[in-house]
Amino acid sequence: MIRRFLGDRRGNYALMTVISMVPLMGALAIAIDYTELIRQRQDTLNALDAAGIATAQQIVSGATDDATKAYAKNFFEANLGHVQPANTLLTVTLPKDNTGGGTLVLQAALTYKPYFVPVAAMLLGKSSGNTNVDFTARSEIRLKNSLEVALVLDNSGSMTELGHGSSQVRFELLKSAAKQLVDQLAGQAQLMKQVSKPVQFSLVPFAASVNVGPTNANATWMDTMGVSPLDQENLDWSTLTSSALPNQYAVKSGNYYYAKGSAWDATQLNQVLTRFSLYKWMKRISSCTKNSSNVCTSNIVYAPIATWGGCVESRPYPYNIQDTAASTTTPATMFVPMFAPDETDNVDTNSRPANNNWHLDATVSNATDSARQKYMPKYFTPGTKVTPAYGSNAGPNASCSTTAITPLTDVSVAVGQTAVKTAIDAMVDVGATNVPEGMAWGWRTLSNAAPFSEGRPESEKGNDKVLIVLTDGANTYYTPTSVTAQSYSGTNYLQGGNDLAGSKAIYSSLGYLAYPSQTKPFNSTYTYGRPFLGTSSSVTKTDYSNANYTKAMNEHFATLCSNAKTTGMIVMTIALDLDSTKTTEAAQMAALKTCSSDSRFRKDSTGKPLKLFWNSTGATLSDDFKEIGNELSNLRIVG
Repeated sequence: MIRRFLGDRRGNYALMTVISMVPLMGALAIAIDYTELIRQRQDTLNALDAAGIATAQQIVSGATDDATKAYAKNFFEANLGHVQPANTLLTVTLPKDNTGGGTLVLQAALTYKPYFVPVAAMLLGKSSGNTNVDFTARSEIRLKNSLEVALVLDNSGSMTELGHGSSQVRFELLKSAAKQLVDQLAGQAQLMKQVSKPVQFSLVPFAASVNVGPTNANATWMDTMGVSPLDQENLDWSTLTSSALPNQYAVKSGNYYYAKGSAWDATQLNQVLTRFSLYKWMKRISSCTKNSSNVCTSNIVYAPIATWGGCVESRPYPYNIQDTAASTTTPATMFVPMFAPDETDNVDTNSRPANNNWHLDATVSNATDSARQKYMPKYFTPGTKVTPAYGSNAGPNASCSTTAITPLTDVSVAVGQTAVKTAIDAMVDVGATNVPEGMAWGWRTLSNAAPFSEGRPESEKGNDKVLIVLTDGANTYYTPTSVTAQSYSGTNYLQGGNDLAGSKAIYSSLGYLAYPSQTKPFNSTYTYGRPFLGTSSSVTKTDYSNANYTKAMNEHFATLCSNAKTTGMIVMTIALDLDSTKTTEAAQMAALKTCSSDSRFRKDSTGKPLKLFWNSTGATLSDDFKEIGNELSNLRIVG
């Protein structure tokens, strides 16, 4: 009987079922907990994303820090679904606490407490221990891109004309539209309490040159030591000899000339002679006791002839159309103060004077007019009569007609907004049109590197750098006989000035166009002037005409546009009152349109991005600037 009992297998299925139920139930418990964990994890993610978007909207509307964090917590917990709020922890990092700003960070921690895992562990014969599951998730919401805008605005003399379709002059229309744009963007910026300097504007007024500001005379990027090949251009320090001025002369050592002689004071003696030396050390008689012939005889008081107005030369190609940092190791990258040479006292056969004759030549009578123009002793010969000082756009500051650059300024604060608008109102309209020079300096104001380093690093995400370039005419650089000469009292005054010195152009930031009998320092003699450097064969280097000068400047402009956009700059261009039936103006319109970037948001009927180019008139300028403001507003919202 015992043997039959031991051999009986009829109840084994029940026993095996009982034994197998232990791992089966454990697996089922794990499966249920895993499914619930996935659901709670997804609910947490959904709540986190929703809270991020909702909280960002609170920040944009101007909520305080405490209110923002409380709102984020309440919104997150209200949307957790099956998750118990007690099992979560939300951490809110506001945009202002992040490097670079602009990004809201929400991080959620979820502790999942399994329903069955402890039981399953015991069934499997294992210690339960801590069976909670921890999970973290992070959500980043960029509120709006920060924005840096350079207003590069034409301040040439043609801006005094009435705007087409308007009873106001172009310049007043431009000032109004530009201030309107600043106000529009400033209004948005003032709500962005969580972002440092959310919207910044710089202002670059341009005409024949750009004014970087006389306060930058000692900046590291200015050529204070005369290392640039442009420093001695049109000046011949070798003429300042001891035979010409026995007690105040120059001696060359290496590439430089040094002040020698007892007439130099202690701060001047043995110093390198540069353009800054001229501004600081040229003297005139400001007051004296005169004789019957109006000649000073005693009590003579000397004063500077002029102080540097702040305008700089255009750097030699290719640096004129680049943002290459200024460095003494590459002398041509340094920025050189403009100094308009005193031109010949002589008049031509038509009794035309030179365009910029502001000092007595003080040279021998048989000297050539080119030699008279470069003769240095005249600048240190005060004369015998009281003479006035020269200010902007006169004397050595000729062609320096614009107000100074306003660096990037935060318009989210009232003081910054007012400063930019005040600078716009202060602009003056006089001079020629050099769009490439204006745009190049606009680019430099947006750069993170000197000369103007207020811009955010180019590598920073979520920041847009925008160049807005407006002009009402073609690029211009004039021959001496094509423009009105300085005021002249002769009875045979004619239109235009003479070019007895053979310079081929009036002086501007581009200097002169030809350099007869001129030896350049540092073995950098140019065979032709800077406007022709780097141009194609279509620009004839011996064609000294306004039209050819414009063609050369247009080529530089095209390359500059390409260079700027390659670095990520967004370029917006505006042609104001240009006439497409005129060849030069039509070419400028085409160049401006080609220069402009593509819109990220607006498309034409074929789905192709629209160009950020506006063909404006005086009547439409205000509305066009509103459209530009809308485009900039869209740039700030990241999809």
